[in-house]
Amino acid sequence: MAGIKGYIRESYDELMHKVSWPTWKELQSSAIVVSVASLIIAIMVYLMDVSFSTILKQFYRLF
Repeated sequence: MAGIKGYIRESYDELMHKVSWPTWKELQSSAIVVSVASLIIAIMVYLMDVSFSTILKQFYRLF
């Protein structure tokens, strides 16, 4: 049981005193970057899906 208490105490100390937390402004800018990147990737995946679907429809139409 002492090991668990020590682990929790050390974890708390590290989170409160050794970790550098981002400021609100940094957090907002990072969230915007992640959102834009996610949107770009989603659009790319959608376009790939539509193009492969079109290609396969054309291919199956041959038979």
